[in-house]
Amino acid sequence: MGMTCRVRFLPDDVEVEVERGETILRAAERAGVYVNSICGGEGLCGKCRVIVKEGDVRSRPTALLSREEIRKGYCLACLTEVLSDLVVEVPVESRLEGRPVLVGEEAVRFGRISPKLVPYKHDPLSKKVFLELPPPSLEDNLSDLDRIYRGLAGKGYSYPVMQTGLFNLKRLARLLRESDWKVTVTLGRRGGTVELVQFEPGDTSGDNYGVAVDIGTTTIAAHLVDLNTGRTLGTQARYNSQIKYGEDVISRIIYADNEEDGLSKLHGSVVKDINDLIGALVEEADVHLHDVTYLMCAGNTTMIHFLLEMDPSNIRREPYIPTANSVPVIRAAEVGIAINGRGLLGCVPGVGSYVGGDITAGILASGMHRREELSLYIDMGTNGEVVLGNKDWLICCSASAGPAFEGGGIRCGMRATEGAIEKMVITEDGRAIWKVIGKGKPRGICGSGLIDAVAEMLKAGVINRSGKIERDGRWNVREGEDGYEVVLVPAEETGTGRDIVITEADLATFIRSKGAIYAAANTLMSHLGFSFEDLDTVYISGGFGNYLDVQNAVLIGLLPDLPPGKFKFIGNGSITGAEMCLLSEEALGEVEELARKMTYFELSTDPKFMDEFSLALFLPHTNLEKFPSAVALLERRR
Repeated sequence: MGMTCRVRFLPDDVEVEVERGETILRAAERAGVYVNSICGGEGLCGKCRVIVKEGDVRSRPTALLSREEIRKGYCLACLTEVLSDLVVEVPVESRLEGRPVLVGEEAVRFGRISPKLVPYKHDPLSKKVFLELPPPSLEDNLSDLDRIYRGLAGKGYSYPVMQTGLFNLKRLARLLRESDWKVTVTLGRRGGTVELVQFEPGDTSGDNYGVAVDIGTTTIAAHLVDLNTGRTLGTQARYNSQIKYGEDVISRIIYADNEEDGLSKLHGSVVKDINDLIGALVEEADVHLHDVTYLMCAGNTTMIHFLLEMDPSNIRREPYIPTANSVPVIRAAEVGIAINGRGLLGCVPGVGSYVGGDITAGILASGMHRREELSLYIDMGTNGEVVLGNKDWLICCSASAGPAFEGGGIRCGMRATEGAIEKMVITEDGRAIWKVIGKGKPRGICGSGLIDAVAEMLKAGVINRSGKIERDGRWNVREGEDGYEVVLVPAEETGTGRDIVITEADLATFIRSKGAIYAAANTLMSHLGFSFEDLDTVYISGGFGNYLDVQNAVLIGLLPDLPPGKFKFIGNGSITGAEMCLLSEEALGEVEELARKMTYFELSTDPKFMDEFSLALFLPHTNLEKFPSAVALLERRR
């Protein structure tokens, strides 16, 4: 073992011992100190800025820091090696943006349930049945287990295949006799089998709970549900702590492949996040963990692989084959989820490597698979999934939109949390007026704010249709180290003491992201001979979608130019669908069927997609005839 050094992180005042030559980013990871690193430590995003207060380091050159920042002691944690004992400050812009667990309005932002658009029979995947059994006699000499089965059948709970485990059988005889033959049986659905999950003395049938979880690439949301009534008792959300290993699924798969214990670390991160959310939910609702007997998870295919610690490496390699699209129900304890020790964990089935259970759950929540009319479903996330169809057929695709909508790859971008600019207007005299999440000063700009900012700059003539900044002296434009940039908020008005700017590089990144979404939808529709005018409804899913200004999204060419009434926001479609499955075997059967019938369309093999993508790299589009309302608005403003 080589020389070791001690690294102390401020303001957390946490210290860790690492080997000399280790990067500051890895030291922070070992210390449990969160440092933004959306590229997974590849030196590409520039988000892991830290300040070395004391000690010696060796930093690799980077163009992501200005000369002034370097002079002040800033360095990128991923590119800087520890050479001696250090004191390192993690500035506010590099720390986790917001509280680890979101509550109140912020939880609703990421976990909102839309009104159930399609009714399903209330038939939860976990049921508690109270039995008052007659004691055995010489005339009635059934075994204890058969006596349970007979009691269940007498209450209408008879299934072709029922089973239990040795753990339960070992304690059944004593439990029945000590409880005077009064017992509560928990029944859990496991595919075509019903399991007798647990036996409890007395009547505990009123305490029966489940948790629905949406495992997003950026955010994880969870709902605590009373399985007897179907009522949602609480909502919690937090940022996926895997973010420190990479912003998108590909960078995390690479981390799992290349790093020692990489897959184990990714698995451990998501399990800890889910356990933290469940802990917060049961504490808030005054529910005992023992009474949480079922967990239903929806997530993209890669996130489910990480949850179950399955090898995800082939997802990114042609022909892009996952280990499984539909996984069997398991015991939650097998992966380390802290609910009832015998409790079950199910996952909403997916379609393929890049369209997972989060999308099938969203389709279930929207109800578009039951409608005659043609509908389009867009998930405004990093992967940019799009689904087209009706009750007879469904076809889907995935466009790698990148993390721009969630603040990634943008100089002053951040996720939608406290301090983020979420809405913006630019006045005729060039002043930016903004609305910030929370009550503090702005620290950056999130996806919805970025859409507004780009649309407002386009309307005001600050930028042209190719995303280039006009340099006519009318606006607060300057030349930075990365080219020209617009100052939206001066340093003295921000919470970081640094200007909030949008650069031409940011605009190029953003235009590629919006272009990918639009091109994916357009390619999918034209592939089947449809146009946007044929659509009855466009469903938009995601916490991001709830705060989307439709007119601005159309103006920049993110969404098709359709009447506003055709757009419907369903909130977090993934968790809504997961909760539907948790509460109804009928809904679960339906989502399994729609996952089987959904066709995956591979955009990367269709040359038309690249043509459409190139055409979409203008604001709003190369072909202005596709955006008549946007053209009319721009003409009125000039």
